[in-house]
Amino acid sequence: MKTKIAVANGDGIGPEIMQAVLRIFEANHVPLEYEFVEMGKSYFDAGHSTGMTAKAKETIENLGLLFKGPMETPKGKGVKSINVTARKVWNTYANQRDFRSLNGVETVFSKAGIPINLTIIRENIEDTYGGIEHLLTYDVAVGRRIITRPGSAQVIRYAFEMARRKGYTKLACAHKANIMKLTDGLFLETFQEIAKEYPDIQSSDIIVDDLCMKLVTQPQNFQAIVLTNLQGDIVSDLCAGLVGGLGFAPSANIGDNISIFEAVHGTAPDITGKGIANPTALLLSGILMLRYMGFTENAAAIENALLYTLEHGTHTGDFGDKSTAAVNTNGFADAIIANLGKAPSKDFVISQPNQEIKATAKHLDKNKLTVTKGIKEEMVGVDVFVEAGDLQPAELAELAKKRLTDNFEVVMISNRGTQVWPTGSIYTELVNEYRVRFEKKPGTVVTQKELLHIAAAFSEDAKICSVEFLMKFGDKIGYTLAQGQ
Repeated sequence: MKTKIAVANGDGIGPEIMQAVLRIFEANHVPLEYEFVEMGKSYFDAGHSTGMTAKAKETIENLGLLFKGPMETPKGKGVKSINVTARKVWNTYANQRDFRSLNGVETVFSKAGIPINLTIIRENIEDTYGGIEHLLTYDVAVGRRIITRPGSAQVIRYAFEMARRKGYTKLACAHKANIMKLTDGLFLETFQEIAKEYPDIQSSDIIVDDLCMKLVTQPQNFQAIVLTNLQGDIVSDLCAGLVGGLGFAPSANIGDNISIFEAVHGTAPDITGKGIANPTALLLSGILMLRYMGFTENAAAIENALLYTLEHGTHTGDFGDKSTAAVNTNGFADAIIANLGKAPSKDFVISQPNQEIKATAKHLDKNKLTVTKGIKEEMVGVDVFVEAGDLQPAELAELAKKRLTDNFEVVMISNRGTQVWPTGSIYTELVNEYRVRFEKKPGTVVTQKELLHIAAAFSEDAKICSVEFLMKFGDKIGYTLAQGQ
């Protein structure tokens, strides 16, 4: 009985490396059946704004699993990356990328005899990848960074479960909570709470810039790291550089209903059609997929054959011993097929029996909505972002005071996050967008309507760019102070 999955060849070298990987699967008798779906640049060009046909979307949602080659998003034209869109639309909240030293792939660490075997788990839905940006003035652009408690919990819990499944003893949370105290702070707080449920795994946290330094000096000290989306994107590419590049970096995007396995390297238009592309990253992603599906015996056999092939010096032109002839894409696949049943002299993968496969797709009739209830909320003020022309902070403060009611006071004006009133420095350079903070007086209760009224009244003196309410949740304030406040 074969399990059907959706397959998208991808753009550029995608069809070439996908064909090579599927030939290896076929030679190993992997019990899969493929339904090819229409996705990629050509479908953008044909007028499909999402980069996929409606039929492709329906097929993937019915089957619950997509295996895809690299895809190109057209530059400009106002279209979003199909790779990011697919991950977000189907809520594949955890991006798993495994990085390990491969015998036959020479790096500075392999030369030094330092083995690398670590996994990056990256939050895949939120953060700046929402792409929510606005020009508030001609000179000032703002992007929203969205970090949620439910989204953080999903990926962090997956990271702990993955660590336990792999036999890891350590999981680190990388963050920038020393600066982004509410967003990264929420991610770190969620990590620390969930860590209590996994006493068998040593949990720790590390500031992301310190992590980057340590990864390039002592990567052998890390086993698994969980990060927010943008930071995880950057760090995972850094880790790819440690083990030979993106050509050796598999990627899995895991969701509760739909999962995507893909090569994250580019489409390599300069070598498209030449048949010389390296299929290793896509093959490693396919091996991840087989394990996820329960085809552990097939996964082990193919991985051992790949490791044996690399160990014995077979290589495509982008890596390996330059004194020996490189093989093309098909030649590399042929070598792996010929080596099925063989194992490398080290890093042998222990085979486990395949598991019974159950359908992964769930047919839903409404969107899942997660809301934390029982938290006392209180409105305590409003930040009004304004374009104030060539006004100085003290002049803007006087205009703001004119719009006060008995319940409010102006407590702070900032520019680019730095306080410039009531105290500040004459040496702080300004741009033409300010944040004016109105807070309620102690002992008063204010409404949303009153907060909006202040902004509306203030609009007679300055152009309103944006408004954010200041909230208090229980005893915790839901906003940050300005630099220097």
